[in-house]
Amino acid sequence: MTAVDLDAYARDGFLVLEDFVSQTDCDDLRARAAELVAGFDPGPIRTVFSTRDQGHARERYFRESGQAIHFFFEEEATDQPVSLALNKIGHALHDLDPVFDRISRRPQFAALANALGLEQPLLLQSMYLFKQPRIGAEVGWHQDATYLHTRPSTVLGFWLALDDADRDNGCLMALPGAHRGPLRQRFRQVGNEMVTTVLDPTPWPDIEPVALEARRGTLVVLHGLLPHGSAPNRSPRQRHAYALHLVDARADYLPDNWLQRPGLPLRGFA
Repeated sequence: MTAVDLDAYARDGFLVLEDFVSQTDCDDLRARAAELVAGFDPGPIRTVFSTRDQGHARERYFRESGQAIHFFFEEEATDQPVSLALNKIGHALHDLDPVFDRISRRPQFAALANALGLEQPLLLQSMYLFKQPRIGAEVGWHQDATYLHTRPSTVLGFWLALDDADRDNGCLMALPGAHRGPLRQRFRQVGNEMVTTVLDPTPWPDIEPVALEARRGTLVVLHGLLPHGSAPNRSPRQRHAYALHLVDARADYLPDNWLQRPGLPLRGFA
């Protein structure tokens, strides 16, 4: 990390770091995800992941995925084979699978987290994201701290491109500098229900969105308060990615966060 990188992160709320991960590591993640999918039997019930209506939040399968490796389908998947119908795998790949564990805990990730201010980083959540050809769903504007909240807010997102990501196949989009605004919503558990609570009704700032196009092996770093999302993938090309979210152990991880791990203690990079 250079002073320029840190200044850019403070200004924009994101970084795009090319060639951060080797092509071999990208291959290993892709191959291991394919093995997991090949061994997955969905049975008659398929949990759909949709940021549009959050229907998955009502299902126990989703709520228990914080300490498991679970599979979620695209909303528009119909007669596609499972390998072309999945939205993502989550959310404890980094702790429960040896390949994802090895790559998630590379020293360069630890050094980057420390450089960006996490003195005691904990690896909280991981997702293998498919963004399938032609049916890959839109991800609406959101802040990661809405879903993974600490006091003070410390969530940090690492998003690794496993395919070239561009405007055509649904690359990340961001509102540069908008991380300096407030947290707008909390997605949290209230009783036995998952609800979205509005904390600040202020609209997103009138900023021109930036496309975070990323070649394979590029790491995109996202501040927890940065509004970001992605368009649907209507192209014939897939857009696989691996996302890892971290928090600082010095902060309080709130007990009403949706992601809880009573049987799987959080670990750092060691």
